Amino acid sequence: MFNKLKIFTKVIECGNFSKAAKALNTTTSSVSRHIDALEREIEVKLLNRSTRHIELTEAGEKLLDRSKKLIADFDDTINMIKPTTNEPEGYLKISVFESFGRLCICPLLPKFLAKYPKINIDIALENQMTNLYRDEIDLAIRIGEPEDSSLVMKKLVNNRVVVCATPKYFEAHTLPKSPNDLTNHNCLTVKNNNYGGFWYFNKANQCLKVPISGNLVSQGGAPLLIAGKQNAGILLLSYWMVKSELEKNELIEVLADWQASLYENGSGSIYAVFKSNKYMKPALRTFIDYIVEELSGM
Repeated sequence: MFNKLKIFTKVIECGNFSKAAKALNTTTSSVSRHIDALEREIEVKLLNRSTRHIELTEAGEKLLDRSKKLIADFDDTINMIKPTTNEPEGYLKISVFESFGRLCICPLLPKFLAKYPKINIDIALENQMTNLYRDEIDLAIRIGEPEDSSLVMKKLVNNRVVVCATPKYFEAHTLPKSPNDLTNHNCLTVKNNNYGGFWYFNKANQCLKVPISGNLVSQGGAPLLIAGKQNAGILLLSYWMVKSELEKNELIEVLADWQASLYENGSGSIYAVFKSNKYMKPALRTFIDYIVEELSGM
């Protein structure tokens, strides 16, 4: 029955039978047979199914909650009783949003892999949100706190953002003296999940929600930085992304006395996000400890 419970849980995490079958490296028909067998065994209907949609019954919801705990406890127990080695080893699947991954995480990997040669890493740089359970991801690095309360998060970077543009852009346009002046500029912006065409500013007791507009919006910051460096408009990007350009005066920061953000209610900090497990596998713990230390000066 335990294997059937794992398959049942995976179906709900993935949203349908075919995605669950792919995650489990089996066939859709096999998944369906296991769910049917589970329902017969406990004599309760767990799912209402159609060709495109599955929905938990009331009994299914109750079983799902207990199944997740049971599976987590089992995994914890296995990790606890496994013989430990002095050197961490294993396979890690990691998802990082593109710009931070390219600039901050990828340069750290060669040193880490040289230090821990028995660890293998599969890294994906992607800006779309991923499901750690469905996609079998060990660690995701994202901006903002995860909405899924079953996930654990660890802050990596406070992620200060800056408003900036090239000297040439400011030669042709009035330098903004306050956040509200940005309404008169071409603002190149990252599109977040709640994108509504606003940038947010705080200073002392002042909170401003500034409507901005521009001719370029991107899911990630890289296209915006390329355009901004060619005098296309004003950027609101993380300091770690524009640090080199600011130091070389290729970009000039403005409104530095304000705390800026893309998010109305949130710091926009960067977090390492992973599945809850009392006994985290050593390779994952080692990698998290490593990046926390390496990024501590940012």
